Amino acid sequence: MNDSTALPESARWLPAGTFSDKICFVTGGGTGLGLQISRGLAALGATVVIASRNPDNHSELQEEAKRNGWKVESQTCDVREPEVVRSCVDAIIERHGRIDHLINNAAGNFVCPTERLSANAWRSVLGIVLDGTFYVSQAVGKTMIKAGGGSILNVVATYAWTGMAGVVHSASAKAGVLAMTRTLASEWSRYHIRVNAIAPGPFESKGASANLWPDDEIRENMKQNIPLKRFATTDEVAAQCLHLLAPVSDYITGECLVIDGGALLPQPFWEAGTRIKRRKPEADA
Repeated sequence: MNDSTALPESARWLPAGTFSDKICFVTGGGTGLGLQISRGLAALGATVVIASRNPDNHSELQEEAKRNGWKVESQTCDVREPEVVRSCVDAIIERHGRIDHLINNAAGNFVCPTERLSANAWRSVLGIVLDGTFYVSQAVGKTMIKAGGGSILNVVATYAWTGMAGVVHSASAKAGVLAMTRTLASEWSRYHIRVNAIAPGPFESKGASANLWPDDEIRENMKQNIPLKRFATTDEVAAQCLHLLAPVSDYITGECLVIDGGALLPQPFWEAGTRIKRRKPEADA
């Protein structure tokens, strides 16, 4: 375990230099979960290339990288456009020769009743999450095949298989990404490419707070349905991402790691810790 208190919380559980000399490409890597994953990778020695549509999202990590001596680059990339994705990947290959780890984190989500969801809103979320994950995975996967291997990590959500009211667009897209994860893991294993996913439950994030639980009552109700009675921190989720990318996980592929505080466990018939009062059986008539 790395004991350096200078490291981001997500990176303290792996040895220093775990990702030295590795080239990592993180979509949506400048905000939210992507930012924490990128921080951890950079702190553990990787060269990290972050990409998003808005270059303003890159400044926080770039400034932090300068202060800490991390190797971080950024590119503007709309993952919904396959030609733009190919150009972005080509530029990374031209500079570095390969991509060792791809993290498909770019996403879009908001709550909307299905009957009110517009076609444009549906297409927007599926374009980023499902189409974007495929375009980036295909473009990077081709380079990994030539290089002799690599790993891909996709960010999905637990409602990809449970469903959840109000997010039919995101749930459908994430379910597609989960199927893609397992398909590519099966298909590309012969090229020594690992493909895994993580499925977080609710975790602390500015974007999620604004779009998915905008008031305290909703937030508290969600917590009560989680056995651990809290949301995950972004660092806790990012730490598990780093673990799946690290050499310690070299024999794991096609897996989806659930990080939800037990929220998918069946709800009990009784409150744990209380005594059950049994009724006497009624006499037969």
